Amino acid sequence: MSINLQYRNITVNDVDESLPFYRDGLGLEVQNDVASNGYRWVTLGSPTQPGLAIVISEPHAGRSQADGDALQELMVKGVLPMLVFSSGDVDAAFDKVLSTGAEVLQEPIDQPWGPKDCAFRDPSGNMVRISQASAA
Repeated sequence: MSINLQYRNITVNDVDESLPFYRDGLGLEVQNDVASNGYRWVTLGSPTQPGLAIVISEPHAGRSQADGDALQELMVKGVLPMLVFSSGDVDAAFDKVLSTGAEVLQEPIDQPWGPKDCAFRDPSGNMVRISQASAA
């Protein structure tokens, strides 16, 4: 039996506001855009990792009012799990994401444990890190 990660859900305040960060800044491609019951789910995939995607949607999309409210509170606090992307050139990736106006949490630095990485907050406050493997 084999098993692969297909997608990960990312909760955002506003799908339209978040699209430039994920599409233009991170270079992900829109694969699907679905409207349902007043909400939207947008699936974005990597051109270099076919079959792996993220789905961005608002807190109440497909959830009960109580669950959406709880998720919204966690997002506002900035405590939802972070996303970590990898890149062969973290400096170029940093510049591309920076051009979207994203909030910089950490400029690219060499970490003592090996990788060079940087960190941003997306327009909804989710932490996104970009890592480049050590050359050693």
